[in-house]
Amino acid sequence: MIETEDQAETDRLWDAIASNGGQPGPCGWIKDRWGVSWQITPKRVLELMTDEDSDRARRAMQAMMQMRKIDIAALQRAAAGAAS
Repeated sequence: MIETEDQAETDRLWDAIASNGGQPGPCGWIKDRWGVSWQITPKRVLELMTDEDSDRARRAMQAMMQMRKIDIAALQRAAAGAAS
């Protein structure tokens, strides 16, 4: 797992692997051209998943399960209960 600071770093790493023969998978996972799997995980995702409000954490998790590359803003909207 690679923890990223923000969306820009997440995008940069994801795009670098994908553009060099990578294969995107679910929930932030991507396989590089050599078959090594990486999970590109923004630190904000970990905060949302461990939110003391279990409903917020559940909504964020449900949204993440529908993603390939993690979209921090979409996860925050989902955690807040807003439509994407």
